[in-house]
Parts: sequence; structure tokens; C-alpha cells
Amino acid sequence: MTITKRVTFIAKEGCEDIMKDLLTAMVEPSKAEPGVIFYNIFQCTENRRKFYAVESWASEEALAGHAKTEHYAVYKSTYEQYCEDKYTEHLEILG
Repeated sequence: MTITKRVTFIAKEGCEDIMKDLLTAMVEPSKAEPGVIFYNIFQCTENRRKFYAVESWASEEALAGHAKTEHYAVYKSTYEQYCEDKYTEHLEILG
């Protein structure tokens, strides 16, 4: 079963560049993982503090494997100090 989600991050005031670098560093290694279908980071053009991670995984196992990677551990141990808010929305692919 495919898992697709959008994770929204709101950077703290003045932390936009750090958050951008931290999230962007996840893209290349995540795209190389087994079971990844889509993985990209977006920055909102109307609100530069808002970022989206849009990701799709082939299975729960692939997503669980992602959470065990070194690059995920770096992100997980670092992002909170630069992030004002974070929330996840699970998406259904239509078509």
C-alpha cells in the first residue's frame, strides 16, 4: 500500500535559511532509498517561513526504513530548534 503525505513546517522568524538547508539536505539521500516513489521539499513563495515535504513511499516498510537512516536522524535531532510548527497530512493519490 502506497503511503503519501505532506509535512508542513513553519520556520521560526529568522530561521528560514537554516530550515531550508536542513530540509534540502534530506532530498538527495531520501530519493536514493529503496521504496521511495516521490520525495521533494517546497518553500512557499508567499510565506518564506513555510516549507512542505511531499513524499510517497511504496509501503509502510519503506517509510519505516526511511526513519532509520542517518540523514533522517540528523534532521530529527536538529529541526525542532528552528521550527515554530509542524504538522502532517496524509494524502490519497487520485488517478
